[in-house]
Order: sequence, then C-alpha cells, then structure tokens
Amino acid sequence: MRYSLRQLEVFLAAAHFENITRAAESLSMSQSAASSSLRDIEQQFDIQLFDRVGKRLQLNELGRVLRPRAEALLEQAQAFERDLNQHQDLGLLKVGATLTIGNYLAVEMMASFMTDHAGADVQLKVANTETIARMVENYELDVGLIEGELQHPDLDVMQWREDDLVVFCAPNHPLATKGQLSDEDLLEAQWVVREYGSGTRQAFDRAMQGLLGDMHIRHELQHTEAIKRAVEAGLGIGCLSEIALRDAFRRGSLVPLDVPQRNFHRRFYIILHKQKFRGPGINLWLKHCEAYTVR
Repeated sequence: MRYSLRQLEVFLAAAHFENITRAAESLSMSQSAASSSLRDIEQQFDIQLFDRVGKRLQLNELGRVLRPRAEALLEQAQAFERDLNQHQDLGLLKVGATLTIGNYLAVEMMASFMTDHAGADVQLKVANTETIARMVENYELDVGLIEGELQHPDLDVMQWREDDLVVFCAPNHPLATKGQLSDEDLLEAQWVVREYGSGTRQAFDRAMQGLLGDMHIRHELQHTEAIKRAVEAGLGIGCLSEIALRDAFRRGSLVPLDVPQRNFHRRFYIILHKQKFRGPGINLWLKHCEAYTVR
C-alpha cells in the first residue's frame, strides 16, 4: 500500500483546521512531521490536495473529492482497531471429544454453551484419543476433551473431571448373580472391549495389569454403543465408563459387576495446543467446562 493511515489522519486534520500547525497539535505531532507526511502523500501520487494561501491550507477540487472517502476509510480502520482491542464475537469453535465424552457429555455442553452465548457456534468432532490429540496438534481443532492420559511436548494437558469404568454383563449372563468377581472370573470370561488408541482401552489395560496376557478378548470395537449391544446379545462381558452405562443400568438391559480388587478410576482431560491463541471463545468454553466437573 502506497499510503498510510497516519497520512490520512494528517490530511483530514489539515482539511479541518486549514492550518498545519493546529493539525499537528491535534495529532500530537510536530509541525515538521505533519508537513512531511502531507508532502509525502502528494509527491507519492503526484497530486496536490490543498491550495496554499499564506499559512492557510484550503482544500482544492481534488481534495474535496477525496475527503469523504478518506473519512470513511479512516472510520473503518478505527472500528477495526476497536474490534481488535475489544473483540468479543465468539464465532465458530471447533471442539474434539473422545467417544464417551462426545456421546454422553459434549452434545449437552454444546447446546447449553450456544444457548448461553448468542452468536456462538460449536462444531464437534468425535474420535478416539489418538485422533483428537493429532487434530489438536495440527490446529484442526481448537480444543480437545479426551479420556486417555497423554504426554505431548506441543500440547497443554489439563485435568478436567473424574470418571470410573464399570465391568458389566447381560442380566442373563452366568456372572450376573455373582456378588463379586475374582481375578479367576475375569480370566475365564469372554470380553468385548474398546480398540487400542482409545482412552477407555488405556484405562482398562491399566486396571487389568498382570492379567492381560491371559484374558480372552473376543471382540475389539470402536463404538461404545456397539459394545453395549454385543454384551446384551451375550457375546461376553464389557468394561465402559459409568457415564455410558447409566441408562442401560436404569432400564435393566445391562447389570454392573463388582470387581473391588481392581482400580477402574480415571480422569478426563482438556487439551490445547501450547501455541494456540486463546480468544474469547476458547476461554469461555474452558469456563463452561467447569460446570461439568461434578460427576
């Protein structure tokens, strides 16, 4: 661009005061700097904007034509600067969530967020922990909500809320009436579990440490609902988040199994890229997540 906004300010101030000294004072400039700015824009375009009558500057025909255009352009620039300084428009927020969070928490969170913040729009991507982490790393998502533990040099990983996995089976399964399951019961059972790369599988493997090599993993499925349907159909027993099983337990289509010797506790996490600019949308979303920390 061959002119600056400062030159437009000098031009308009000079047109208003018809005096370069007073124009310079209004802009907190020296007289020489204001004179140089006005002279530069005229020389740059080989034009003359004022007729000089002594110390008085009087707009000529070209100056009168350009003045309203310069005023409009400067007003737009000032409005843009105000937006940069006080920007509060939320716009589109791209959120990623792992399957349990995406299916059982994130939709409600999206709806309440957009209700509370007019003009906000949330786009949700649901995938496993590895996929969500990769998309946050590549700036394809603004923020991720994940179930798996994660260490990554480019990502901030913040603890969010507590969760527990629950072992479960169909009501007619032989283990359904047993009070507590022993490790021997766990080894003898057929299992339907999540796939590797998911946070739920990570927590399950950790809870079953020492048994994994001898367990009968019959099916590894990518979707929580598919696992629930498979267990209902008698294909084995499963282990999923308590959040994903509440309705099924309430209906009686699935029943929880007590495994007191194994630790199924875990945490959900919020992840962001360390270099990601945290505008008002992200900051409000993080605050919104606080309302969902209670189990």
